[in-house]
Amino acid sequence: MYTGTLKSKSSGLEIVYRNTSLKISVVRRRGADGRIPVRTLDRGASSSAPAAEPTGYPRGSYGTSLLVKYEHHVAQHIWFGEERGPKKELKVARHGLKLTSRVPLALPPQMESWVSRSGLASLQRTSLNKIDTNLVSAFVERWHLETSSFHMPFGEMSITLDDVACLLHLPIRGIFWSPQDVTEELVVDLVVDYLGVSQGQAQSHVRSCRGSYYKLEWLYDIFVHHRAASSWAYATRAYLLMLVGSTIFADKTFTLVEARYLLLFRDLDGCSGYSWGAAALVTLYRYLRDASMYSCKQLGGYPTLLQCWIHEYFPTVGKRGRIGILLETVVFPER
Repeated sequence: MYTGTLKSKSSGLEIVYRNTSLKISVVRRRGADGRIPVRTLDRGASSSAPAAEPTGYPRGSYGTSLLVKYEHHVAQHIWFGEERGPKKELKVARHGLKLTSRVPLALPPQMESWVSRSGLASLQRTSLNKIDTNLVSAFVERWHLETSSFHMPFGEMSITLDDVACLLHLPIRGIFWSPQDVTEELVVDLVVDYLGVSQGQAQSHVRSCRGSYYKLEWLYDIFVHHRAASSWAYATRAYLLMLVGSTIFADKTFTLVEARYLLLFRDLDGCSGYSWGAAALVTLYRYLRDASMYSCKQLGGYPTLLQCWIHEYFPTVGKRGRIGILLETVVFPER
């Protein structure tokens, strides 16, 4: 069998032939605008016929029909040297040190029974005190909102419900219910009815938040007050809302939690029926979607989940003292 290769510098074509079959590939060159025109030559087509030229992005997607927002993706901008800002990495919401001081592991028995049944007790001890923002930023730059996955050199990967259950020990079976948006009037009524706050104090606090939010520090003060007064139901709701607001539902403001999540704790005995793992994963997906866009400078959600997932599947990433390892020797996990 005889094979050969013909190259033409003028046309940019490389023709590889084996027996009687011909395979034609086109050398792609980047244009002045940074995009790469792709020209195809159909067998038997006239050389004078106009060629279809679907456009793509350098080191990115050539077919833009699926990744329709890649134009605004942070990776496309980084390719041309446009960083997010002076620090170049995302500002990541993390409350690990706050939880250490505000979320005691030892609770009164009256509260401990409710917290244990809620399915959220594991969040008391799963938060990292420090987050590697450079590592998190590197993976966010590979996230695509259209596929909900990380685009890696060897294929696509994503965080699954099984990962959430194994890493955070949250229940992934049960009711998946996303609380509806609430008005400021309802926000006041909720905190009066379920956190035992006076009407005037509630109105003043909601106005200071300028939206349907509660401050995490304010919730901590409510928790301490009701615990001292032995108002266990109020104290437990404040505690759980503060807990999820600092972990799986962390907001990009870094100091607030959405008031609508208080609806999840109206019935403390029914909290165990929710799929908290699914809610945590959906929230992280939503914040990853936003953070993958160049205009976004902050990442909300639970970065502990993301960083622990990275170390679980890429155990050599971030380790010191491993200089000189060849890429060919690294074995990536298959999903």
